[in-house]
Amino acid sequence: MALGRPLRPMILHEGDRQQLSSIAKSRLLPHSLVLRAQIVLLASEGLTNKQIAARLDVCRPSVGVWRKRYLDHGIEGLHDEFKSGRARSVSDEQVALVVRKTLYTKPKDGTHWSVRTMATATKMSRATVHRIWQAFGLQPHRQEHFTLSTDPFFIEKVRDIVGLYLSPPENAVVLCVDEKSQIQALDRLQPMLPLGLGYAEGCTHDYERHGTTTLFAALDVANQVKSRLNAKNIIVMKNILSS
Repeated sequence: MALGRPLRPMILHEGDRQQLSSIAKSRLLPHSLVLRAQIVLLASEGLTNKQIAARLDVCRPSVGVWRKRYLDHGIEGLHDEFKSGRARSVSDEQVALVVRKTLYTKPKDGTHWSVRTMATATKMSRATVHRIWQAFGLQPHRQEHFTLSTDPFFIEKVRDIVGLYLSPPENAVVLCVDEKSQIQALDRLQPMLPLGLGYAEGCTHDYERHGTTTLFAALDVANQVKSRLNAKNIIVMKNILSS
């Protein structure tokens, strides 16, 4: 003799079987949603809660909950309900203020905002500022470099330089010599790209110096290389930014 309350017949809503099957086989959706779709599909085949629980290794009350949720609300009922939680302590206007200050202003004594300086300026906690920056993808402390070459032979030069590194001449050493700036007086060849939502401030890699004193990186061929290699077999290559 069957015990307990009789189960409501599980009749899938029109067009839901294909969507439930897709959810049940998904590897990208949350596991909880996949499991709920599997419960509904098994229930539609006439299996009892006990049989479904044993097959999917879940507890019987959970099977009953999601069976009822589907019968009452359809597929939408299988998703987690919105939980209000604690009321927000930061308004939309305050969030917008942080975003605008980060994008369009700079602190008086710095080149970019930090969490600490922004928290002081807006009278918010550092944790709040950090969460807002994360939500909008703001990274004022980072700077990404880019370069646009106007050299018509740029591709040919790249091939020559890269080829020299990948396949140097026999019995030769390839050395790259670069400048070691003592004074930074730089003028970027392209305008700066401002900080934006989801990307950092950008500036060109190449630049023009104005009155800059430079020194070549320490390279004493006579003392460091002479004892091991013949000087005439050394190839010294300079990085040419523009010809």
